Amino acid sequence: MRILRNLLDVLLITVFASLSFAQESSVTHFPKLTPQNSGTSELLIAVSPVNARVVWAAGTHGTFVLTTDGGKTWKSGVVKGAKGLQFRDVQGVSDKVAYLQSIGNFPSDFRIYKTVDGGATWTMEFKNQLAGAFYDCFAFWGPERGISHSDSVNGVFPDIRTTDGTTWQSISGNMPPALPGEASFSSSGTCITTQGTDNAWIATGGSTIARILATTDGGDTWAAYSTPIVSSPSAGAFTVDFRDASTGLVGGGDLDPSDPDNARTAISNDGGKTWTLTNAPPVTGAIFGLSYVRKLVGNCLALCQDTTRYAVITADTGGAAWTPDEGTTWYVLPGITGGWAVAFASPNDGWLVGTGGQITKISF
Repeated sequence: MRILRNLLDVLLITVFASLSFAQESSVTHFPKLTPQNSGTSELLIAVSPVNARVVWAAGTHGTFVLTTDGGKTWKSGVVKGAKGLQFRDVQGVSDKVAYLQSIGNFPSDFRIYKTVDGGATWTMEFKNQLAGAFYDCFAFWGPERGISHSDSVNGVFPDIRTTDGTTWQSISGNMPPALPGEASFSSSGTCITTQGTDNAWIATGGSTIARILATTDGGDTWAAYSTPIVSSPSAGAFTVDFRDASTGLVGGGDLDPSDPDNARTAISNDGGKTWTLTNAPPVTGAIFGLSYVRKLVGNCLALCQDTTRYAVITADTGGAAWTPDEGTTWYVLPGITGGWAVAFASPNDGWLVGTGGQITKISF
């Protein structure tokens, strides 16, 4: 969302999650946090683990970073011709293959790049030409099947989809009509999530209602459902994640610093049709990122994952918290600041990225 262009210097205090795959009734220990050297001082906005060893992250000034040894060493680079852009999302497929999605000041700055040689070279697969479009985030069902989501333009979401990992086609005609001013937030690349072979959910705000747009057929058809998250031109649902086809969490709040107490999460147990507010997390501002603590199995992205009830959130203006039970109980995690995104390859292998090139490994 456009308002986030002016918020790159806002410190976020990031939150972490859960202990093990056992769903225990009490907390026995907090995660171990290990700072790692990313090799860059750029703001890192999004992170995508492929497995416990291979992780991609990306951020400002065309920057990406890659580790192939679980974060012991990181390689940083800048995509040729993209130094003036911000990468607001990244999707790792392997140590050689990854996708990046950028924003900028002009319509043509919204692009999708792909590498097949570990970042040595990048091919631009998509360059936006639609005035008013703002591509916030993307997500993939597999190495060659993905969807990218934009703010609405004249009441239409100009979303695009790939089925071959190379070309992107408009699916705007498949999307539900947008509410006036409806948009999403490019805060951590998590305003869209995929699950299984064909399920996806998109979090929106910017209008009078924060909604979830949902598909169960790979983007051919969509439905729109209301959430209880606050919504306004500066507020809404920022981030969403599902641990299976039925159960998921959405998080959001308000970017207006005069209204810091609307950070909320809500849970759905029916695939996103209905949502109920959880207990309020002990953070302020807006929840920028949310992730279940999951275990990726093989090289299949959203197609094969084991997921706990533990979840992690990140907030923009204050606080960090994690929940072992999807929002009934929350625990503050002190001492972490400036985080933008968090994601997991396993409970022992999670990564937080954020301001100043920071990367922290999270082990439960």
